[in-house]
Amino acid sequence: MTKVAALASGGLDSAIMLADLAADSQVYPIYVEAGLVWERAEKASLERFMAALAQPNIEPVTYLSVPTGPIIGSHWSVTGQAVPGARAPDSEMFIPGRNVLLIAVTSVWCSTHDVGRIAVGSLGGNPFPDATQEFFESFGNVLSTGLGHEIKIEAPFRGRNKAGLIRSHSGLPLELTLTCANPPGPPLNAPRSSRGHPGAAPRREGTQAPDARPVPDAKRPALNGASHCGDCNKCTERLEAFQESGVEDRTRYLA
Repeated sequence: MTKVAALASGGLDSAIMLADLAADSQVYPIYVEAGLVWERAEKASLERFMAALAQPNIEPVTYLSVPTGPIIGSHWSVTGQAVPGARAPDSEMFIPGRNVLLIAVTSVWCSTHDVGRIAVGSLGGNPFPDATQEFFESFGNVLSTGLGHEIKIEAPFRGRNKAGLIRSHSGLPLELTLTCANPPGPPLNAPRSSRGHPGAAPRREGTQAPDARPVPDAKRPALNGASHCGDCNKCTERLEAFQESGVEDRTRYLA
């Protein structure tokens, strides 16, 4: 059984990818802490989903850290201010160098743990330059050369959309995943958890568009167990994907 490092965010796409990869691979979920406002909620969602999945081929989460605040400064993903609203254009959602950093630090981990595959949950509709097949192939070659260790970057869902994934994986506990840029609850990044999912310890290494309604600052407490704000661009994407899929959306939205 081959080994694969899977970039896992607790989001719907990467969570489904974990389940798929585990069918024939030993999966090492990698969560890269970058100092973004939603990380506390993401990490909790990832651990809950993995615990519910209880798939023996999925290892405990490995947490790596590459703080991006000093790099991207006052970007909304770091400050939690002026989070892009429901109809914000893709350009406002772009986080410069996001996949570059996530994949680069994961590749170094792979080179020291005898793993040659990195899987990312990028979908076919992803418009960003660091999410294309050309980028994945080229960057994989560069990393392989620089590390002296073969790295293959895989994007198994590049030909699919979110609604199709929901429809084909409706038996998974998708309500435990997180697709929100402004999750209810404390916005500050949580200290690293000292626990993984039950029974296993985690590994640790190391302006608004005119049509984009602003989302309130991420400083409100969770209400009635809601895990999603219901207002942001990502929540809208999730809501519409569930509607298109015809699958019941058991996600709890604040708005």
